[in-house]
Amino acid sequence: MSEIPARAAGPRRTPDEIVWQSSPAGSIYDYIKVAAFSIGPDGTVDQWSERAERLFGLGAEDVVGRDPVETFVPPRLRGQGHRKLAEILDGREWTGIVPFRLPARRDPAARGTTLGEGPDPVAADRAPGGAGTVTGIPDSASGRLPAQEGIAEIYVMPTRTEDGDPAAVCIAVDVRTLRGIETDLAASQAIFGQSPFGFVLFGTDLRIRRVNERFASVFGRPAAAHQGLGARDYLVPAERDRLEAALRHVLEKGGALNDLSLTGTPPGETQPRHWSLDLYRVHSGTGRPLGVAALATDVTRRQAAAREAASARRNLALLNEAGSRIGNSLDLETTARELLDVAVPGFCDLASVDLYQALLLGDEQAPGMADGSAELRRVAFASSVADVLPFLRQREGDVGTGTGAPAPGTSDPASGAPLDRMREWSASPAGPFTVGRPSAPGEGRRERGRPWYGYGPGPEEARRHGAGAGSVDVGAVHRYPSDSPRARVLRTALPELLPGTDGDLVQSTLAVPMVAHDKVVGLAQFARTKGSEPFGERDRALAVELATRTAVFIDNARLYRREHERALLLQRSLLPPGEPEAAGLDIACRYLPGNEATEVGGDWFDVIELPGHRTALVVGDVMGRGLRAAAAMGELRTAVRTLALLDLEPAEVLSHLDEIAQGLGSPQQTTRAARQDQDTDLAEVYLATCVYAVYDSVTRRCTFANAGHLPPVLLEPSGAHRPALLLDVPPGMPLGVGGEPFEEVTVELPEGALLALYTDGLVESRHQPLDEGLLAFRNALTDPGRSLEDICDQVLRRLDTHHGEDDIALLMARVQGLPEENVGDWTLPRDPQSVGKAREYTRERLAGWGLDALADTTELLVSELVTNALRYGDGEIRLRLLLDRTLVCEVWDEGLVQPRRRRAKDTDEGGRGLQLVGLLAASWGSRRTPHGKTVWFELGLPDGESSGVDAAEALLSLF
Repeated sequence: MSEIPARAAGPRRTPDEIVWQSSPAGSIYDYIKVAAFSIGPDGTVDQWSERAERLFGLGAEDVVGRDPVETFVPPRLRGQGHRKLAEILDGREWTGIVPFRLPARRDPAARGTTLGEGPDPVAADRAPGGAGTVTGIPDSASGRLPAQEGIAEIYVMPTRTEDGDPAAVCIAVDVRTLRGIETDLAASQAIFGQSPFGFVLFGTDLRIRRVNERFASVFGRPAAAHQGLGARDYLVPAERDRLEAALRHVLEKGGALNDLSLTGTPPGETQPRHWSLDLYRVHSGTGRPLGVAALATDVTRRQAAAREAASARRNLALLNEAGSRIGNSLDLETTARELLDVAVPGFCDLASVDLYQALLLGDEQAPGMADGSAELRRVAFASSVADVLPFLRQREGDVGTGTGAPAPGTSDPASGAPLDRMREWSASPAGPFTVGRPSAPGEGRRERGRPWYGYGPGPEEARRHGAGAGSVDVGAVHRYPSDSPRARVLRTALPELLPGTDGDLVQSTLAVPMVAHDKVVGLAQFARTKGSEPFGERDRALAVELATRTAVFIDNARLYRREHERALLLQRSLLPPGEPEAAGLDIACRYLPGNEATEVGGDWFDVIELPGHRTALVVGDVMGRGLRAAAAMGELRTAVRTLALLDLEPAEVLSHLDEIAQGLGSPQQTTRAARQDQDTDLAEVYLATCVYAVYDSVTRRCTFANAGHLPPVLLEPSGAHRPALLLDVPPGMPLGVGGEPFEEVTVELPEGALLALYTDGLVESRHQPLDEGLLAFRNALTDPGRSLEDICDQVLRRLDTHHGEDDIALLMARVQGLPEENVGDWTLPRDPQSVGKAREYTRERLAGWGLDALADTTELLVSELVTNALRYGDGEIRLRLLLDRTLVCEVWDEGLVQPRRRRAKDTDEGGRGLQLVGLLAASWGSRRTPHGKTVWFELGLPDGESSGVDAAEALLSLF
C-alpha cells in the first residue's frame, strides 16, 4: 500500500528490486493501527504483539494467560463473548465489531514505555462522538489509568497448535482509524469527482499523480491521461519555472503557499486564463512527505472585473487629479502641459496637443478649419518612453543632446523593457519612433538640422495619413491632409481609435478633438505602446472628458491672451513715447507689464512740460486689471494732461481727477448728487492712486500732492553712503473715493539730487512685503552720479521685478536747475516809462545771450504784455526772461483779471496786442498765482526746432 518512489535520474531498477525493497517508515499499516494476537486451546491469550500493546495500551504481562472475554468485554456482553469464543475454537472464522473495556491499569508513561506513533487511541475518543468513552480519571497517586471502553473490528482465523489443539489468530483494527479512512476516502472522492475547483496532486518528483475531473475538463483529456505529466506540459517556460520553483519550495520547507498567480491558455482556446493556486505538502500519518497538493481557482473573470474596477478607480483618480492640476494657469502652453502631466504615464504612454494656428493668431475663420486641414501648432508633447530617443540619434548619426546609448542588455529604468528590444522597435522603418526630415508640404516646419522624432506613422505614412502625435516638434506648425483620420476627427468633432501597424511600438492612438464652446480648437492624441492594456470604452470617455475640460481652459487662456495683448497695446499707446524731455531735469523711465498669467494693470506715468520751464511729473495706478483698467488709465491720463495744461496747482489737479474718477464709475450719472442717491456697483467703481508733482527749474522747488500713492523717494547728491529718503507727502484718499481735500507739500531739491516716482509692483509682491521692498529700493539707490539709465537697470536687477504679479512703472529724474546766468528778472513800477525800460532790459539780455535775431520780436511782444499789465493789472510789474531749450518771457502783476484774446474789427485802432502775441509766439498763455497772475509767451531759438515769424509780416496780417 505504500507509495513506490520514482527516481528522477540514475539506472532503472528491475521489478524484483522494486518489489523486495523495504517499506519506508509511515506505511499504511502504521496509519490504520493494525494489531495481532493469538488465543490458545484453553481460551486464553498466549501471544501478544507490540502493535496490540500500542492499540490497547496493555503490555503482554497484563494480558497473556488471561481470558480475553473477561479481560476486554464489558460485563453485560460477556455471555455473548464466551459463545463467540467457543465457536472460534470450534474452527469457525469470524469478523465483526467488538466492544471492549480496558481494565484499570498502570500508566505506561509511569513505567517508561511508549505507546507508539500516532494519536493516543483512548484520548482521541474523549471528544463527543468518539469511539471510546472515558469512565474515570487518572489516579496520579497510584500511577494507574481508569477503565476505558472502545470498539475494535476483529478478524479471527481458527488455527491449530503443533499438538493439533484448536487455537485462533486475531487481527484487530481500531474502528476509529477505519472511520477516519472512510471519511478521508469520501472527501477524496468529493475532491476528485465533485469539486468545482481544479485539484492536482504532484508526487515528490513534481509529476502529476492524480487530478480531479474539473482539472481534466479544462485541459480536455481524461483524468488518467494526466498522470506522469509535469508543469512543462501545460505552461509556457516562464510560468512553468515559477510553478516548479514553488512546488520545490513547498516540498522542501513544508509551509503552504497561497495565491500563486499563473497564466496559461488551455487547448482549443485563444484567450489566456488566470489561475490562483494554493499549494501545501501532503504527507503520511507519520509525517513522511508524499508530494504537493495544488488547489487551482480560475480567477479570469475575477481579474477582468478587478481590472475594470481598477480602471474605473484610476479614471476617477485621473479626473480628480485633472480637476486640481489642469487650468491653474492662463497660459496656453502651460495648460496643455498640465493635461499631458496628468495623462502620461497614468493614462497613456505618449501624448500630444495640437492647436489651430489661426486661432492662436486671432483668426477664427481661417481656411481649412472646416475640413480639419488647417495649420496646427504642436504646443505640448510628453512620453514615458523618451529614453529611446538617444538611440535613434545614434542610429542615424544625428548630432543631438542625448546622453548616449547605455550598455547592451541593460533595461530602461522607466519601462523595464530591455533596451535591445527597444532598439528593435525603433529600427522599424515605419515604426513608432522614426528619424528623418519632412519633405512634403504641410508635414511640418522645423529648424534645419533638427532630428524628427515621432511615434505612430513614419514619414511615408505621414504623407498619406498625417503625422502622428510625436512626429512633430513642439512649437512646429504642421497640417493633416483632409482625407486623413486625424483631419476627420477635427472635421467631425468625434474621437477615433487609430490602430498601430505591425512593427510599431504604438499599439493604438486615441485621437480626440478638443472642443470648447461648440468649437474645435485643436487635437489631443493619447497613445499606448504594445504590451499595455488596450484602450476601452471607459478610456475613450475619459479621454474625451480630459480633452474637453482642457479645451475650455485653453480657449479661456486664448481669449485672455487676446485681451491681454489688446490691453497691453492700449496701455503702451497711452504711455509717453520715447524718452521724455523736460527743462531742468534729466529723466529716465521704465515700464514692465505683468506676465501673461496676469491681466494688464492700470499703471502709468507721464512727463508734462508746463509754462515757465516747469515740469509736471505724474505716476498713477488704477486698481483692477484688464481692458477696463487700461481704458480707465487712458481716461485719467488724458484728464491729467488736460488739467495740467490749465496750469492748476497740484492739489486742484487731484481734486478734479477725483471727481472725474467718480464719474467714470457711473457714466449714466453725470452729477455728484445723482451718484450719491444711487447704490454704487463696486464692479463699476474706478479707484486709482496718483502722485502729481510740479517742478520749477528756476527755483528748484517741487510741489507734491498725493492721492493714496506710495511716497516719492529722494536721493541727495551727498547721499552715496546713506539710504535714499522717503518724502513725507501726506497720502490722501485714492481717486474715486471723494469727499476729502488733498494737501500740497513743497520741497526745494538740491542740485544733482535724484527723484524717483514708482508704482507698488516695484516694491511689493507675494514674496516681498511692502516695507522690505521699500527698504530694498532705497538701498538700491546708491550712486547719484551714475547715468539714470544705469541706475534704473540696477534697481530692476536688485529688486524682485520678475514675479510678474503686477505692472511696474518707474520714473526717475535728476535735478538740473536753470543756471542764474540764464535768468533775467526785473521789477517795474506802474509807470508808462516801464514799457521802454522793459524793452531795454530785454534787448540787453538777449544781446548777452547771443540772441540778437530774436530781439525785435521779443521786444515787441514784451512791450505788449507790459502795456496790458499797466492798463488792466494792479500793483508792481515783474518781468522775467528764461533761457533753456526755448526762450520764455513772463510778465507778472497783482491783477486777477485774465487776459482774453479777441478778434479786432478792421476799423478798430487797438485790441490787436494779444492777436500779435499769438501770431509771433510759439505758444502763450496765462496762469493764476497766489498774488495775481502771470502772462507768458515762448519763442523757439534760432537753431531750435521752432522757426520764428517775421514781425513785419505778422503786423501786416492783422490789417
